[in-house]
Amino acid sequence: MKSLKDLSSPRPSTISYTPSSPSPVEKIQRSLSISSSRSCETKQLLIVDADSVSLSTKTFCRSRIGYLITSLVLSAAYLLLTQVLIGLSVEHVLIALLFTLLYNGTSTTRKFIIGFSIFIVYWIIFDYMKAFPNYRLRPVAIQSLYSLEKSLFGLCIKGTRYTHNEFWRLKATPALTLMSGLFYLTWIPLPLSFAGYLFFSKKRKAFIHFSLNFLFINLIGFAIYYIYPSAPPWYIEEHGFWFDPDTTPSPGRLRDFDSIIGWPLFGLIYSKSSNIFATMPSLHVSYPSLVTFYGLKLRLPLPSIIIFIIITTGISFSAVYTSHHYILDVLAGITTASLGFAVFTFFLLQSVLFSKFVNLLIKETR
Repeated sequence: MKSLKDLSSPRPSTISYTPSSPSPVEKIQRSLSISSSRSCETKQLLIVDADSVSLSTKTFCRSRIGYLITSLVLSAAYLLLTQVLIGLSVEHVLIALLFTLLYNGTSTTRKFIIGFSIFIVYWIIFDYMKAFPNYRLRPVAIQSLYSLEKSLFGLCIKGTRYTHNEFWRLKATPALTLMSGLFYLTWIPLPLSFAGYLFFSKKRKAFIHFSLNFLFINLIGFAIYYIYPSAPPWYIEEHGFWFDPDTTPSPGRLRDFDSIIGWPLFGLIYSKSSNIFATMPSLHVSYPSLVTFYGLKLRLPLPSIIIFIIITTGISFSAVYTSHHYILDVLAGITTASLGFAVFTFFLLQSVLFSKFVNLLIKETR
């Protein structure tokens, strides 16, 4: 039994605090400290984010201004040089305007116009050939080419020898004329459409390779035009074997196609021609040939390859049927495409310097 002394003494508290267990006061202090720390961190994050946004905005503005200045300088230089060499026309202004708009549009449009600028370069070179007529450098092959064509591929009918152009002139029908005109209209749309397919299907490496190869075979063809100026078959039909430097461009027998559709489509196209005496090689045939080669290289579906071959064959026939080219020109066009494809693939792409340039274009369009 406990004594009164024991009952009167205070009992020790049942709640004890260990070093590992903070007191309520300490908990409140820590909570306030953490809250203050988080508040400071939040303020710092807001400051950092604000700085990032400010930096991004400045970078964005600089890039947009840079794009605008670049496009305006290039467009102005193009228009000025064009005015000096051949004189400005509506299509020149439209090209400059289109380039400026696409270059300053979205990232996709900028990549698109950078890639397709290769085709613009082709057009500019072709257009500027008006300022440097090839017949001023070398004599134009007129009768010699005609005679060679007749001797190699001439058709003997009732004792008379004809070129294939002359034969089909006698055998022309509205159906063949319409078909030939439709095939001939694909000479530029086909490579452009093929390039567009490669671009939008994200095959940017193949796109750049094809586009540069297209430009390369054109450079080969243009060089041959200056080395060996030659008159088309329609020139002999309309002017004989005499050279006339003042001859205006003509649609040849494609004017029969214009008569069928009731609109001078080919008349308008050929009025923009840069060079009359440029038939050897036929680049009309080179273009679909190159598309066929790349279709095989990229292992496209068989139906696509068949379509490319049909178009190549159709354009080849149309070139002769409409008196725009000899068979020799057609064969030279296929040879130009084959040679250009081989040299580009097995030599140019193996060059270190050229490969760096190609890789830069691929990077800029991805």
